[in-house]
Amino acid sequence: MTSSKKRPPKPKIARERLKWVWPRSGGEWVPYHRITWTDATGKRKERAIKLNWCGDAKTLDDEYWAAEAGRHQSQVKAAKHTWANCIKEWRADAKIQKKLSLGTKKSYNREFEKILDKNAGKSMSATTRQAIRKKHIAMSETPRAADWMLQSVSILWNFAKNQLDWPLGDNPAARMEKYGAQREFRAWPDWMLDALDDAPQVVRIAGGLIRGTGQRPSAAVAMPRTAFQGEWVTVVDEKGDSSFPIYCPENLRSLIDSLKTGSQHVLPKSDTSPLSYSSVEKEFRAWRETLDDLSEFHDDNARKYSLHGLRKRACVELAEAGCSDAEIQSVTGQSLEMVAKYRKEARRKEMSRTAQMRRSM
Repeated sequence: MTSSKKRPPKPKIARERLKWVWPRSGGEWVPYHRITWTDATGKRKERAIKLNWCGDAKTLDDEYWAAEAGRHQSQVKAAKHTWANCIKEWRADAKIQKKLSLGTKKSYNREFEKILDKNAGKSMSATTRQAIRKKHIAMSETPRAADWMLQSVSILWNFAKNQLDWPLGDNPAARMEKYGAQREFRAWPDWMLDALDDAPQVVRIAGGLIRGTGQRPSAAVAMPRTAFQGEWVTVVDEKGDSSFPIYCPENLRSLIDSLKTGSQHVLPKSDTSPLSYSSVEKEFRAWRETLDDLSEFHDDNARKYSLHGLRKRACVELAEAGCSDAEIQSVTGQSLEMVAKYRKEARRKEMSRTAQMRRSM
């Protein structure tokens, strides 16, 4: 006796969906939407688009209207020259990866991730100069980040056009005026250091880390507990992506020893991750606002000083203590050019004293 496979019932559909084509596939009814058009020669053409509804009526509606509007995924041609594809090629380019330092690559990749966040699948050729300018202006409160954005767009555009031979027009970020170098970080004055003793714990610890190690604020606030081993602390050179031990001053050791244990980091967000630099910087700015109350005791404004200025204070202190350029560099990891700059500032103060005293003799 031969058994015949029963034909499955056709799904119930609303009257307005009757124009859909429902061929049978694999024993099931599968919805297709037929679209028709006339080509350049006047010939009528048609195409059936499969609607992946998964048995859900709302999904079926969404698929239908997408097909009607020409926005169905099978109708939209994927862009080829996208920001994501460009960044992928840039990261895979052996010459670039060999030429750049690890720190520089990290900086670029950080900016590239921001581009990927909202523009990964977008065609680069759709990016206009007006859009780039508008974005640059919108970021004016963070001028350094705004200029980094321009530089990143420019690097990727030139790479895609000149190295990948993509058919792109003029670089939309080329010759666009940058905000440029901002004012130099000011070394913290004595009155602000004194106020740090009564600052909120996060600010006080961050300040101790930056001043005690002489490192960049972002590197200092991310330090793990394991970096501190007795008289030594291991610091990370962000630009060179290397680490090295430096002597840990006694006051910083005391600060670390006074903190609760249990987390992997000195400034913890959780047991396994540190607070972000932006979180620490936000607390610092809030604390800095409270220092206006001290204005009667000094002729200065706390808003002129940043966490980076605390690192500069550490460098100036080393220079004023008579440290050689090599000694300062062994702590801060800075270039000799930058060390010489700080030494010049520190010596100017002492030399002015000597000069004035000679005049009064």
